[in-house]
Amino acid sequence: MSKQSTLLQQFRSFCLQNNPTNLETAIEYFSVFGGMGWRVDTSKPLDILIEEKVLNNYRYIHGDITTITKSNPTHHKLLTALATGDRREHSAFKKANLEREEGEDSIDFLVDKGFLIVDKSVELPIDGSEKISNKLLFAEPFIRFWFATISPYYKKIREGEYSEFKANWINHKQEFSNLIYQQLVMALIKKNFTDDPIISIGSYWDLSVEIDILAKTKSGKYIAGSCKHSKSRANKNELTKLKESVTKAKLDIDTYVIYSKNKFSQELKKEKSKSLRLFSINSIGNLLEELTQEDMLVNTNKKY
Repeated sequence: MSKQSTLLQQFRSFCLQNNPTNLETAIEYFSVFGGMGWRVDTSKPLDILIEEKVLNNYRYIHGDITTITKSNPTHHKLLTALATGDRREHSAFKKANLEREEGEDSIDFLVDKGFLIVDKSVELPIDGSEKISNKLLFAEPFIRFWFATISPYYKKIREGEYSEFKANWINHKQEFSNLIYQQLVMALIKKNFTDDPIISIGSYWDLSVEIDILAKTKSGKYIAGSCKHSKSRANKNELTKLKESVTKAKLDIDTYVIYSKNKFSQELKKEKSKSLRLFSINSIGNLLEELTQEDMLVNTNKKY
């Protein structure tokens, strides 16, 4: 595990090591193998690589992970609940059938061991009576992939039977990288807003509203963003929905950002201005500028 490295550092290292042919492939494969330092042939279908590198080596990888988690079932239940749920602490405790104190102790352990990162809403709700649960991010994409798709089917996988995993993976494969896209877009925003540097960036949530991206600049200005991952183009309605969420959250926003994996409508393009920035998947390519060998992370994991 590449402890102490950011997701962007892991992504740059992954791309330098494996030289993927395009950004969509890079992010899709990184969402599965990111953070482990394994050499990945991105010309091969992802499903074949998963079988070769992960499923066929289940016992060895499981052994490496449980050496750190001490095979504690509470840690494993919580990690799976977080990987398959909405990332909120309290909903993960409920999904894993854990008492709050037990769950919080487990989170403390998993944060300390480098599995998880505490993710707090950038701003608290105006209504101070609302009790907002923290969320958790996985420090490395592969660990999230493991506990979302491998660990729940370990009995069959351990026996060499992969059908349950494959059936589940088919249903979740398409949207599995969405969270990674969102995290990379945050890194892209930090890179692009240099005149008034960003001092805090993440998401916003309360009991009724969620905003994909919320950032605060050094001068105290706020940036709100939305990420659209579907195959259709982002249109003006995406901006309207984002502004409605901002109004409900009672936030004062200076700049809006829309990320779209599949381009923008002409109507939305006409709205582009200093107060509305549009980013596409090609924009993420700016995160890979000036790659050098210094970007290669040192990993001590076994290579599969």
